[in-house]
Amino acid sequence: MRPEQELPTQRLVAVPTPAQRPPDADELLARVARGDERAFAALYDLVSARVYGLIRRVLRDPAQSEEVAQEVMVEVWRSAGRFDATRGSATSWVFTIAHRRAVDRVRSEQAGAERVRRVAAVSAETPYDDVVEAATARLEQQQVRRCLDGLTELQREAITLAYYGGNSYREVADLLGTALPTIKTRMRDGLIRMRDCLGVTV
Repeated sequence: MRPEQELPTQRLVAVPTPAQRPPDADELLARVARGDERAFAALYDLVSARVYGLIRRVLRDPAQSEEVAQEVMVEVWRSAGRFDATRGSATSWVFTIAHRRAVDRVRSEQAGAERVRRVAAVSAETPYDDVVEAATARLEQQQVRRCLDGLTELQREAITLAYYGGNSYREVADLLGTALPTIKTRMRDGLIRMRDCLGVTV
């Protein structure tokens, strides 16, 4: 074969080296803790959509969900130095913050609605039985909150997502980044503790 008839050179495909691969959330969060704004922008792009989705499942309202999602990312920026990689992944840490913020907003909304109901009750002539019923319901709410506070963090978050957020076992497992059998076991144990705390007999 003559030199001018040589076969065309095959195109080589470059394989990215580890240094060329995009950083993961753990690495980005470590850089955010050092004040790296570019790393924060990259982390925001990486997790913000999932943060919003988690919050939307709890709050349902799109506008409130967007607002809380922004609050979560601000908290991530400010408290990145407190992230402990030995206790879990960066994404789990961010999603835990998001879930707590969403639950706090739900509780805040419920408290606001309760205040409105109290004002309305005072300003109107309310039958005695209705007053007793409202007072009883409030005491029950306080007892439920006290019993929830007595659960482990995972039990409390799982039960709140399931019963306040309307999520299935599998959705709760996905949101908390925990295996489905673990979620089922923790929720079962948590509900037993809630039953005992509330003095419910079955």
